[in-house]
Amino acid sequence: MMKKMIGNNITFRTEKNEWGVYFDMAMVMLEEIMKNNAKGKSTVMIVPVGPTDQYPIFAKLVNQLGVSLKNVHFFNMDEYMLSPEECIDPEHPMSFHKRMNDEFYSLVNPELVMPESQRHFPEPGKEAEYDALIEELGGVDLCLGGLGINGHLAFNEAAEEDDPITAEEFGALGTRVLPITRETKTINAYGYQRGDLRGMPEWCITIGMKQILEARKIYIALNRPWQHGIVKHVLFDKVQAQIPASLLQKHPAVEFCASEDIAEGLF
Repeated sequence: MMKKMIGNNITFRTEKNEWGVYFDMAMVMLEEIMKNNAKGKSTVMIVPVGPTDQYPIFAKLVNQLGVSLKNVHFFNMDEYMLSPEECIDPEHPMSFHKRMNDEFYSLVNPELVMPESQRHFPEPGKEAEYDALIEELGGVDLCLGGLGINGHLAFNEAAEEDDPITAEEFGALGTRVLPITRETKTINAYGYQRGDLRGMPEWCITIGMKQILEARKIYIALNRPWQHGIVKHVLFDKVQAQIPASLLQKHPAVEFCASEDIAEGLF
C-alpha cells in the first residue's frame, strides 16, 4: 500500500485492486459510525451511487458485528431526472433509489437498519429543505463519493471553458436541478447502460458543492481505470469550476483511495 500526502490536507492511498477500494470504503463508513455510536452521537453522511460495490460489504459488516444504524442519516448525492420537474421512477433499473434499496438497505438486518425517514434523497422543489435539514442535523460528518470523467462530484457538472463562474462561486452552489453533460452521459452509458447513450436521462438533481465542501471529512474512491486521467488534474491543476473536484484542494481533510493501476504514474 502506498500512502502519500499532497499539500497538508489530501491523503492519497492505494489498495492492490478494485475490491480493496470497496472494502476500504466500507471500513471507513463503519469506523465513523462505530466511533459516533460509542459517543452517543448521530452520524450524518453524504453517500453516492457510483461506486456502490462497497454497500454489500458494509451491510455484511454491520450485520456480523451488530452495529446499529438507528442514529445514522444517509443523504444521497443525486438522482436522475426525466425532465427538470420529474425524477426517474424509483423502481426504474437506473434509479439511485432502487440501487440503494437493492444493494444496501434490503441487505441490512431490519433491527439494525435506519428507518426510511433517515434515508434522504434530493427532490425537485425541495432543494432548500434538503440543504436546511443537513444544517439542522449539525452538518455532515463524512462525505463519500466517486469522481466523474470531467471532474464532477455528485452531479456537480464541470463548467464550460468559457463560463466566467469563479471557483468560489461554484463552491457556493447548493442542491439544484441541472442538465447532464455529454461527457457524463457517455461514460455512464458505457459503464451502466451497455453503451445505450440515447437511453440516458438528460437531467439530474444533485446535492450542492457547498454541502460537499462543508463536510468535516471527504473520502473519494477511485475504482475505474479511466479515473487516472482526471485525478491528476484534480490534484495538480489550479482550483477551478471547470474541474469541480479541484476545489477539494482547499478542504482541510480529504482522502483519496485508489487501486494501484489508477495510481500508477501519478507521482
